[in-house]
Amino acid sequence: MKHFVQISDCHIDDNTQVMGVNSQASLKKIVARITTLKNDALLITGDLTHHGTCQSYQKLKQILTPITTDIFAIAGNHDNLGNFKTELGAYLFDTITLGSWDIVQINSVQMHQTSGFVTTQALTKLDAQLQNSKNKHIIIVLHHPIVPMNSTWNDALSLKNPQDLFKVLDKYPKIRVTLFGHAHEAAEFSKNGLKIIACPSTALQFNNEKRIGFNYYTLFDNGHLSYETQWITR
Repeated sequence: MKHFVQISDCHIDDNTQVMGVNSQASLKKIVARITTLKNDALLITGDLTHHGTCQSYQKLKQILTPITTDIFAIAGNHDNLGNFKTELGAYLFDTITLGSWDIVQINSVQMHQTSGFVTTQALTKLDAQLQNSKNKHIIIVLHHPIVPMNSTWNDALSLKNPQDLFKVLDKYPKIRVTLFGHAHEAAEFSKNGLKIIACPSTALQFNNEKRIGFNYYTLFDNGHLSYETQWITR
């Protein structure tokens, strides 16, 4: 049995105030809660920063200092990949192995666009990674939603070509779950037998939820996954 935490859309900036909230103070509260949990890894699914400055990545790293487990992250549309690599390059990954599970990421970020798109190159790389995975179970991670959110969220800002992604995912029954952020809300969906989970933001939600939160996962060797969205008053 393994445990990991998913946080998303931290939007750390040079200034404390972002989108009307103190994103730094909020993330500190989230980190304090995470340190109380049994945890094998921390996964961040994009928009670590708001404007992608080197200083904001440095601030993020400082806030995450109490986390003693390995930290893994992917970029979101607000991130600057060059500055990300410079300041937090050790967080970037292709595949994470936790027990009998592989967590595999695919890049969905378009340059200077809010919506997402998975390129042919990214899909080919993902297909190869999935073919080469020797583990029993797989989780796919990306930044953008791959299904309609059925909420106030504007689905035009989600992944533009989910059908291309599903053509690859549907080939591999070992894939149990797909995780994403970007929409700033907690939700769960199912498509073709695949569980699909949205992670709330550590900064603020885009729906009526006033709290901040994260997802806490338990992975079982038999392929079962359970999770809880943990909420904190901002």
